[in-house]
Amino acid sequence: MSDGTVRFRSQNDVRSLLGTRDRNLRRLRDRLHIDVVLRGDELQLRGEPAQVERGTEVLSELRGLIERKGYLPDDEFDRVLDRSLEFSDPEDAGDTSIEVFHKARRVVPRTAGQKRYVEAIRNHDLTFCAGPAGSGKTYLAVAMAVNSLRQEQVRKIVLVRPAVEAGEKLGFLPGDMLAKVNPYLRPLLDALGDILDFEQVQRYLDRDVIEIIPLAFMRGRTLNNTFMILDEAQNSTTTQMLMFLTRMGHHSKIVVTGDATQTDLPDNVQSGLNDALHRLWNVPGIATVHLSGEDIVRHPLVRRIVAAYDADRPMRNGDGAPVNNAHAVGESPPAATSPRDGGDALPPAPPTA
Repeated sequence: MSDGTVRFRSQNDVRSLLGTRDRNLRRLRDRLHIDVVLRGDELQLRGEPAQVERGTEVLSELRGLIERKGYLPDDEFDRVLDRSLEFSDPEDAGDTSIEVFHKARRVVPRTAGQKRYVEAIRNHDLTFCAGPAGSGKTYLAVAMAVNSLRQEQVRKIVLVRPAVEAGEKLGFLPGDMLAKVNPYLRPLLDALGDILDFEQVQRYLDRDVIEIIPLAFMRGRTLNNTFMILDEAQNSTTTQMLMFLTRMGHHSKIVVTGDATQTDLPDNVQSGLNDALHRLWNVPGIATVHLSGEDIVRHPLVRRIVAAYDADRPMRNGDGAPVNNAHAVGESPPAATSPRDGGDALPPAPPTA
């Protein structure tokens, strides 16, 4: 048997952790198989050494979340607890964890596909990731960018998105240029804000260490020592994709993410993501990762929703005739793309590094 202690800065923080009627305390005991006793502003743990060590790590991360946000959302508690149970071998979790600036904050891939994705980013200067909504494409890419900045592997992070409306015309938006493009770039800011403190994000934005811009503004630039992320790349054109990829300078990394089934381009415009996956999937030095429904880590209903829509999604083959894209959750889609892509088929998902 072993003992451990996790001290909190106040009893209010402890109450935030324990939840209504101490329900989180009971869940910690049951799922981690340890005894947890409250003593003032600290929690005392007792159990097998490995379980106590894991419990200490979980409580330390939860404490860090409370200190940053002032409260503990239920989904964050579940996320941290579920992730800790996915890795029975501590070394396995350590090999894939992504360290960010906050001492109590770690980002760990939660599925085998996400683990391959993180390893691909680490081992390649250019990585493409295609997958459904909620599979962690953007979040893990941002976490890896922050990690590279922390390790001083890069000096700047550039987050890019096409400014394409999702199926509806919003008309003219008020404000200056930054105010007009802010709605399109908000998801990237959300991912940053979940990983870094608000003040730190604002400081990096003010100092131009982190730059968030529309894809159209990338032309003519050469970015050295930079981690670049192109998000929602299925909404880029072929010309825009070529322009973005050729911005890479020395000692830089690029991650391109997107979901081919959610293209918002006009019907007669080919998706730059689909074209790039077709052209570049076997080019040496470039990694291609295909995530599936099994990698969705949002609400459990999201996985079922994606599977239901994929089951009878109309696709087109090389002749333009519709084909059935039915596939089970967790399987890679067949060699086809969104009906908006002009009919070009994707190659089968290749093995990833």
